[in-house]
Amino acid sequence: TTEIYTLSLHDALPILGTFYRSPAPDESPFVDTGDRIKTGQTVCIIEAMKLMNELEAEVSGEIVEILVQNAEPVEFGQPLMRVKQS
Repeated sequence: TTEIYTLSLHDALPILGTFYRSPAPDESPFVDTGDRIKTGQTVCIIEAMKLMNELEAEVSGEIVEILVQNAEPVEFGQPLMRVKQS
């Protein structure tokens, strides 16, 4: 069976912040649904207290769902993405 891993905010930062899919408003997103990712790859940015924190993938696999909209507030423990592990 294929495992689905849920990348959550608590995996990297125990904070409240804002979720960003790309490094800048006019740039492409780090990842999209259907993209293959590798462990350690940056998948989004969480802005907290005026600091930009890159969130890296904890597993390798395929992004099957992005659960948060760009520029949406996120909180500790909130699921951000679902990854089908490979």
